[in-house]
Amino acid sequence: MVTTVLPEISLPIIVGGALVDAVNPCLIGVLLLLITILFKTKQRRKILTYGITYTIGVYITYLVGGLTLLGIFNAVREVTIVSNILYGIIGSFVMLAGFLEVKDFYWYGRWLSLSIPKRFVSMVETKAQSIHTNYGAALFLGFIITLIELPCTGAPYLAVLTIISQNRVDFGLAFFYLLLYNLIFVLPLIAIIYLGYTGLGLKRMEAWRQEHRGKMRLIIGVFLLILGIWIITTVYDVLIPLTIFTISLIISMAIVQRYFYK
Repeated sequence: MVTTVLPEISLPIIVGGALVDAVNPCLIGVLLLLITILFKTKQRRKILTYGITYTIGVYITYLVGGLTLLGIFNAVREVTIVSNILYGIIGSFVMLAGFLEVKDFYWYGRWLSLSIPKRFVSMVETKAQSIHTNYGAALFLGFIITLIELPCTGAPYLAVLTIISQNRVDFGLAFFYLLLYNLIFVLPLIAIIYLGYTGLGLKRMEAWRQEHRGKMRLIIGVFLLILGIWIITTVYDVLIPLTIFTISLIISMAIVQRYFYK
């Protein structure tokens, strides 16, 4: 282990993490499904009101979850040995998530992927049918789907929370960071709801998502790998070998995809 100078958490890290999290194909895909269901009601007002209520459910769930995890990380942080082990585990998980995202750039959806478990897909579709019944159902749906989507969307948030904890940010500033992060996180949801309300561009947006989902995975993956390396190297002196390993593995993926296995 080594004593290192922590890079300061800053707005670019918060905004960057939130933007990367927000463009996740899983998040966009589920909301497009919900809006399509609402659109069938032929009541544009319901698309707007229930869609916003669903988004509030997502926002509150993500915010409360972030504050809870941050509290746990801050408590564990005071025990150096335990915190170092925890940061190593989290950093390794974030890097694994990054590699899986990069893998999906080359082989989308094959083998192990960060996606909504298949057993939950039909559940999402079933529960989505109830979104226009009342506001409570829409709010609860935001809570449930946020939990279901965590394997697909949670890694950037986990990385940012860890870095906030490592930097010993005081509660007031940390709370502001999480409010901002989650606002940015739901902005694409608000944009899609507006498009559904106006009746414009939903099919085009779904086509765009399908076409660019691999590139979105690559962006997310590279960001997660950088954050994962950052988290690990604040407590372990492995920056150079870890960076070389990461770059080598990505290059290997590209070579295998190009010449051996498409």
